[in-house]
Amino acid sequence: RLVQDKLTQKEVMQKNGIDVPAFQAIASPAEAIAFGEKYGFPFVLKSRKFGYDGYGNATIKEPWQAEKQFQHLSKKGERELMAEAFVNFERELAVMVARNKRGETVVYPCVETVQRDHICHTVVAPAPVDLAIQKRAQVLARNAVEAVQGIGVFGVEMFVTAEGMLTYNEIAPRPHNSGHYTIEGCETSQFENAVRAVLNLPLGDTSLVKGAAAMVNLLGERTGAGVPDNVRSMLEVPGAALHLYGKKDSRPGRKMGHITATAATAEKALEKAERAAESIIW
Repeated sequence: RLVQDKLTQKEVMQKNGIDVPAFQAIASPAEAIAFGEKYGFPFVLKSRKFGYDGYGNATIKEPWQAEKQFQHLSKKGERELMAEAFVNFERELAVMVARNKRGETVVYPCVETVQRDHICHTVVAPAPVDLAIQKRAQVLARNAVEAVQGIGVFGVEMFVTAEGMLTYNEIAPRPHNSGHYTIEGCETSQFENAVRAVLNLPLGDTSLVKGAAAMVNLLGERTGAGVPDNVRSMLEVPGAALHLYGKKDSRPGRKMGHITATAATAEKALEKAERAAESIIW
């Protein structure tokens, strides 16, 4: 395809609605500043390993921040870093994909994830975007997993730009936060399909049980016990399900559990899930 059309890989991807932001290895604060001068500020400086939920990365808005963040993220030279051009996105999407050893692949609905302070707060299925974008995201997610010959369950996260371009953000080779809604929301959960995939069994149906589903993460509000004091009001919300992760200690921003709700529409499902989450007393 590349030879036939005389296009670069980047041009082919962009022709198919995939954006490719610039990125490169960074070995010093000076290289970080040079990257920003070439591709623009802000940009993202990140550790190549051990990053999650906003840990291991920083947005460099001004050149003077490069020195401090380089030392912090590299652990004074112990970890390798990279820089990535900033993506001005409008929404974040995610698609769960399951694939077994025979190459059989199933794709879950495209969802929208809403992040605050680099932590996922809500997931809505299906995503409130055009059906064409949903389908393109599902194709891209499948292609990503097949490209690495993945076996198991994968969470593929993407950005949507104002121009309708899609950009790969992350491929997580495991059951993923953006797929927790599948426990109640889909015919076969991501966890069951993970087991089916690694045992090379037929993969289960990924269709939504109802028209829509939504998930709200329960985040720690303070340092203390990890068990809520009262869930009585939450249990009175019809169609909402509570999942606690059994973590002994809570701290601000820590994922302590989640609530899933199903309904005929995404708006109703999210309203249920948020109402149930807000009623829990910690």
